[in-house]
Amino acid sequence: MNPQVHQSLCGRLIDLEERVLNHSTEIEHWFRSQWRSHSPPFYGSVDLRNACFKLAPVDTNLFPGGFNNLSESALPVAVQALMVSVETHCPDIARVLLVPENHTRNNFYLANIARLRDLLQQAGLEVRIGSLNPEINGAHRVRRPDKSRRFIQPACGALGSPE
Repeated sequence: MNPQVHQSLCGRLIDLEERVLNHSTEIEHWFRSQWRSHSPPFYGSVDLRNACFKLAPVDTNLFPGGFNNLSESALPVAVQALMVSVETHCPDIARVLLVPENHTRNNFYLANIARLRDLLQQAGLEVRIGSLNPEINGAHRVRRPDKSRRFIQPACGALGSPE
């Protein structure tokens, strides 16, 4: 039996969204209080499925994704959150090597990696993108959807060589 989605059922989720937005300060305060008592992972996200008659978590991710979808107004908050997470989990870190998946040629995934790189740099870290792909044996330029280019280098030499 398939659920029947009726427009009238969406009203309850719209009401929930409005309540969450209206109480975002209290919600953020609650999360901060919980993080003082429990150690959250360095990064995590939960994908939600909105079927209009129900809202359900469908996936929890521990690998960063979706940074390319952040709005411009969310970028300063993302940088601040990264700074806090770095200070909490690894305060002595100065350099980061991002190692993207070898098997993808998805430009949106690559845009996500590039955005994450930019955010980490804005948080004060030196960042390189390195690949474990044996086909990449030197600096390799990748075009992003915004038409800019980034280097991917072999992971074994990426931290030692500038872009």
